[in-house]
Amino acid sequence: MSMLPQTTHAQRVSEDTRNAATLRTMTPEDLDAVMAIEQTAYSHPWSRGNFRDSLNPLFDAHCLWLDGELLGYFLAMHGVEEMHLLNITVAPSRQGQGWGHMMLDALSLISRSQGAQWLWLEVRQSNVRALQVYERYGFRQISIRKDYYPAGRQQREHAVVMSLKL
Repeated sequence: MSMLPQTTHAQRVSEDTRNAATLRTMTPEDLDAVMAIEQTAYSHPWSRGNFRDSLNPLFDAHCLWLDGELLGYFLAMHGVEEMHLLNITVAPSRQGQGWGHMMLDALSLISRSQGAQWLWLEVRQSNVRALQVYERYGFRQISIRKDYYPAGRQQREHAVVMSLKL
């Protein structure tokens, strides 16, 4: 259920700024900041419980920080020789600056270090911007999951299943 919200592109940040960002494991203390971004970024956000339940050894949950500001986060689930990206989000005010790509790089390294050979995700079929980000990163469409995401009053939206060979 990987998600990247749809917004306009902003200007990329300097290399010094990128180097100052810190990626660390998500903790329960991060959930207020995570939820603030999650609720502004999506029409169907994850709940606090979804995040809280994922803070265990079966998942890799990380936050990207810069000078006390949460830039974004990702959460992925371990599998046999694979990792499944469940949620990746960049704060709407920080989108288009390369932070999503940076988090995908980190997730790829984490996945490889744990023996994963594949990275998998689902993304809303209507989320053209996220699809483009993933395709540029090297993900390829594998299939469509019909009626996977909630999409309004008793409606559903298809998910595009994508994978990346690590």
